[in-house]
Order: sequence, then C-alpha cells, then structure tokens
Amino acid sequence: MRRIFVFILLIYSVNLKSQEFNCVVNINSAEIGISNRQVFNTMQNAIFEYMNNTKWTNIPYKNHEKINCSLTINILEIPSANQYKGTLQLQVSRPVYNTTYQTPILVFNDDKINFNYEEFQPLVYNENNYTSNLVSLLTYYAYTILGFHADTFGYKGGENYFKLAENVVNISQQDGGSGWNRIDGNDTRYTLNDNILSPAFEAFRKTMYEYHRLGLDTMADNAMQAKEQIAASIIGLQPVFDGRPNTFMVRIFMDTKSDEIEDIFSDGPSVNIAELKEVLGKMSPINEAKWQNIKN
Repeated sequence: MRRIFVFILLIYSVNLKSQEFNCVVNINSAEIGISNRQVFNTMQNAIFEYMNNTKWTNIPYKNHEKINCSLTINILEIPSANQYKGTLQLQVSRPVYNTTYQTPILVFNDDKINFNYEEFQPLVYNENNYTSNLVSLLTYYAYTILGFHADTFGYKGGENYFKLAENVVNISQQDGGSGWNRIDGNDTRYTLNDNILSPAFEAFRKTMYEYHRLGLDTMADNAMQAKEQIAASIIGLQPVFDGRPNTFMVRIFMDTKSDEIEDIFSDGPSVNIAELKEVLGKMSPINEAKWQNIKN
C-alpha cells in the first residue's frame, strides 16, 4: 500500500511540474549549401528542448492541457560563421470544448530574424539581461503564445504574459537586431506586442475572447447560438478597422481565422450573416472568394 501511495505521489508531482507547450520545431535549411548540416539538427533539438522543457509559468499543466504550437525557422543566409538569417513561422492552436477540433488562435510570420548560434551552446534566458537574440526570439514567442492562449479563455486573460513579452522586447532592443524596434517596420515583433497591449486594440482582445470562449466553445451545445456569437464577435472588430484601415491586428486575425470563418458559415444551422459578410468584405477583401462561400 505504501509503495502504491508513493507511486501516486510521484505521478502527481510530475503532472504538477509538467511544462506548458507541445511545440513542434522545424529548421528548414534547404536554401543553404554547406557540408556540415549536423549543426541544423543540433539547433533544432536545442530549440525544441528550450521551448518544451522550460517551465514558463507557475500554473500546473497536465499533458492533455499543453498548448499545441509549431515553430518553423527557414534559414536563408549565413552571413558569417555562426550567424544565421531567415524567417520564422508560428502557428498556435487550442482545443474547442467538447470536441476533438483544434482551432487556430495565432498564425504569425516573422520575415526578418537573425541570430548567432554555436553548436551545443546552452540556451538560457535571464529576464534582467540580454543573453542572445535566439534566446530572446524564443522567449518572446513563448510568452506571446501564452498570452494569445489565455486571451481565448478570459477577456485580456493574457495581459501578464504580453507584459513579459514586452520585457523581452525592451531588453533586446539595443543588441537583438531587427524586429525589436519601432523603426523596423509595421509587421514586426515590436508592433505585435505594442498593439496587443495598447488600449486602442482592446476590441481585438474582446473579439478573441468572445469568438472562442462564448462562440466556438458552445458550438457543441447550441450551434446556432454559437454562430451568432461568433458573427457578433467578428463584427466587433470593425471599430478597430475603421480607426486604422488595414491595421496589423485585423490582418493577423484574418490570416489566422479566414479558413475557419468560411467553414463555420458555409454549413450548419442558418443565421443572418448579411452584416457579417459586409464587414468581412471591408476588413479583408483579399479573402473575398472565401466570403462568397458563406451563406445564411
């Protein structure tokens, strides 16, 4: 009996310490012609370990509660020894309540990353000091993932995580290369974090909560009501667009959700989507072909 009790305690302890992410990592180096390709395998394993084995929060996560995400780094250039330039693609999803469906909550393309990496170097984050741009990139995205995930369960639920990401931005601005500063463009890590924390974009965060928690998570119980809530949440983004046409945050939302919105409103119980189609057409004309497929 005592052995069984100890075994149960050990299992419980493991669950309490379980990390937050189930993160798939891929390093794509097809564009690079070098003889020592083992460095990319080592890099991929190091990033995988950093993302999945770091304890990012004080919240206990069970295995089935881990956040599913994928991180693809495309190495396009090696300007000098141990220096890498390229792009990063991030995809994050979460399960919908009472279903097996995983809904995308963030799709983000970072087209200007650069970092130094020496094979087998340890990746260690210090919240008070800059260590390396690779560590800053991964830490920034870890907190951003946590923030977006939490925002889908509670209005502005990810605030603390976004502020931790902001701290990474601030620390990395002097030494971390492009993407960390206001002057680096409109589609950067800086812009994403700055916008998500700005009161001007609170409607975006309200939409993220209402779309997922009040909409998708109720789909299994009442599909018509859920579709109406999802439509209302999307329409709620219009003030953000009206104040800032072609704003970055609306584009991120549409990049993440356009396929899903098409699927939701192309099938199932009929709801009035006249206003929704008008708003979608205005906010994301590039997806007009998808909007034509949605129906009452």
